[in-house]
Amino acid sequence: MNAKKPLPTPVGELRPSQFMHTFGIGAIIDLPHISAMVMGLEEWGRGSCKTLSEERLLVEVKRRLGDQVERLASPPIFEEQASVFPGSSEEVTIGLPVAPFPRYLRCPYCKLLAPIQAGIFELRAPPGRPDRARYVHRGCRQAKEPTALPARFLYACENGHIDDFPWHEFVHSGKTTCSGGLLHLEEIGATGEASDVQVRCSLCGDRRRMADAFEESAKYRLPKCKGRRPQLRDYDPVKCDALGARTILLGASNSWFSVSLSVLYIPPSAKDHLERLVENHWDSMLAKVKNPAVLEYLREEGKLGAFANVDNDALWTAIEARRKQGSSQQDDDLKGPEWRALAHYDASRNGTDFQLEEVAPPDKYNKLLSRVVLATRLREVTALIGFTRIGSPRDFGGLDDMPSNVRAPISRKPPTMAPAVEVRGEGIFVQFNEAAIAEYCHEHDSARDVLLGAHAEWRRRRRIPNERRNFPGLRYALVHSFSHALMRQLVLECGYASASLRERIYANPEDSIGETMAGVLIYTAAPDSEGTLGGLVRLGRPAELERHISRALEDMRLCSSDPLCADHEPEANGSLHGAACHACLFAPETSCERGNKYLDRSLLVRTVRGGHGFF
Repeated sequence: MNAKKPLPTPVGELRPSQFMHTFGIGAIIDLPHISAMVMGLEEWGRGSCKTLSEERLLVEVKRRLGDQVERLASPPIFEEQASVFPGSSEEVTIGLPVAPFPRYLRCPYCKLLAPIQAGIFELRAPPGRPDRARYVHRGCRQAKEPTALPARFLYACENGHIDDFPWHEFVHSGKTTCSGGLLHLEEIGATGEASDVQVRCSLCGDRRRMADAFEESAKYRLPKCKGRRPQLRDYDPVKCDALGARTILLGASNSWFSVSLSVLYIPPSAKDHLERLVENHWDSMLAKVKNPAVLEYLREEGKLGAFANVDNDALWTAIEARRKQGSSQQDDDLKGPEWRALAHYDASRNGTDFQLEEVAPPDKYNKLLSRVVLATRLREVTALIGFTRIGSPRDFGGLDDMPSNVRAPISRKPPTMAPAVEVRGEGIFVQFNEAAIAEYCHEHDSARDVLLGAHAEWRRRRRIPNERRNFPGLRYALVHSFSHALMRQLVLECGYASASLRERIYANPEDSIGETMAGVLIYTAAPDSEGTLGGLVRLGRPAELERHISRALEDMRLCSSDPLCADHEPEANGSLHGAACHACLFAPETSCERGNKYLDRSLLVRTVRGGHGFF
């Protein structure tokens, strides 16, 4: 007799955008009563993963993860019509698979510290109430089944490994004479700091304060990293070469950083009515049509109403042409097709997920800004290709400079699909006058040299080869600074939170090969199928935009941190910016594509230090 496979237990909810940027594979989710880790692709319910069509992004993902990747797939969704009650005979996929982590739990009453597998703590998950799922301490002598809390200390290394803190080795200072005693994690002070927390062995009486685990020498005295990958339920087959694992806190911001790729959906130019219809129905239906027989089935089911006057042969020919066109528009730079679509306005491209409207640039700045395009409909697709711990991807010059052992994998074997999410929104594209910005960059070589020197020294200190590689140039710093200044001003008017606005900078270095670019797209997006409500686009009208640019530039002349801010020069210790700080130009992490590097408001306007800005 075959044993029935137990149904998974729902323990919380997560939005798709949270999965991509905050709680992806390998990240720890702090639920109301449980701490859990999102598991790797092997444990996903692939039948519930919707395929997302985006050829340009898929090609780039294959370049990073291998040609075995077949598709981009959204996270497995919760099927609301399915039963999730214990004892149900229905086979359901609850959603993202998670496992409790850390495995050590602590009773808040008796201070007992023990792993889940010890059997001391028991899971209680009321049906239909995932928010009440919790572990309880059944044998507690001081309270009746109190809720157990996850231990708040972990052990991680820069190669993406993470493990439970080595409690027994730590409290016994590496001695092996005592290994079977129960541990207690006690707070001996009122602050909650590591110096006021101690772990005690009930058998031998050894005790030690957690402050010792955070000392600089602790990584040499504590056990070496074992290469554990809880999200994959295994240990790294290659010995970890990290200099030493370190103690981190549960919920620490450096425990997980997303490594992702994103593109804007850019439809090919539709030359006739049939191509336009195919484009409008491509993602929702026609991209999945692999042979003419499928068209016959769809027509019989009444799903080809928009193509009622088109025979199957002509429609199949148009589908094949669209598929070939999509695969032929690949670009080494993901932003190349986006720039061409935004900077060279073509109304024939407008469709369901891509609608542009060109307006006149503000009169006051028409000699410096050559084009303004309002993107009333945008679709962004982002794919997760890995993650890092301890160090952020922005600590490297780019994905190509990131060592292979730093980016942690999302599956045990080479993945056949990559997790992806799509969002829809709106934006404002501003293109700079090429002649004006080229002349400005040529006249300010000294500013470029200072920034380049800091860039080279920054890479040298991090032992990144090719010190001058991936230098974005003065053009990028100028456009980037303008983007941040304008975003800060728009936030005051559009009603969105500052972290809701994002930027895509189009500014290739001066010595690069190919079409020159100088522009910025400021946009906002939401996972809802309808996107956003038009509040941002309204501010891109000529009179409105002129007012906001003027106010943004006026605010950049004086910072509340001046003269310290205005006197700041790019340095090699990580501050790759000039006159910029949290009081003037810095933006939230979700908004800036460069981690607040390569910013300088003196490139825009005259500050208290002087200088000559572009405007």
